[in-house]
Amino acid sequence: MLFSFFSTKKKLVNTGIFNGATDWHSHILPGVDDGIQTLEDSLDVLDCYEKIGVKEVWLTPHIMEDIPNTIEDLRERFQELQEAYQGTVKLNLAAENMMDNLFSERLEAKELLPIGPKGDHLLVETSYYQPPIDLYGTLERVKGLGYTPILAHPERYRYMSDTDYNYLYSKGVKLQMNLMSLAGVYGDSAQEKAQMLLSKGYYTFFGSDLHHLPTFQKAINAKALKKDIVDQLPRIQNLIF
Repeated sequence: MLFSFFSTKKKLVNTGIFNGATDWHSHILPGVDDGIQTLEDSLDVLDCYEKIGVKEVWLTPHIMEDIPNTIEDLRERFQELQEAYQGTVKLNLAAENMMDNLFSERLEAKELLPIGPKGDHLLVETSYYQPPIDLYGTLERVKGLGYTPILAHPERYRYMSDTDYNYLYSKGVKLQMNLMSLAGVYGDSAQEKAQMLLSKGYYTFFGSDLHHLPTFQKAINAKALKKDIVDQLPRIQNLIF
């Protein structure tokens, strides 16, 4: 069993998979995007993380044309969360950057919130249905500025094929898996792609992509995941840096 919990008031089952793990993608910074909205709910998520053994989390709020968060505002909200949270999970701030016109402007101005202990990676995403203009060229621009791009949840991009994944991997673009993709939350196609990419060893990072705690609690459970897939998660979390 991976872990199973259906209410914050029920006992959480820690099976050890997440002991010492880092969540590389989450939307638990309150009130800044379509994720967690209140400080109280953010603290509830962190309490759950403590109970299942997570040691570190990257808070990666959206930055996109529809949600044009500024670095200053995000840092201010992050400081408020840091001051309110007294637990054991290490908190880090980065961003999930939609590769749109706003990203191009921020990239040019170097107004970015990188991810990773050395600050030399950028978490990026695209539309689920179609690639941005000059996808590969944009990724090369990111690399040209000294950042390694991490493509968030590639298994969810309906337009991507095996050829795309092979090319991205060969060019040194890191791939980040959503755990809930394996649980089938996003449908059969995303689940099958996640299993395929995991079996190829293409993933370097995993994340919850947590937006709403009840969905997370309900989705990640033993019945939704194959044991041979779950057994590979510790290998991934030990590869980072």
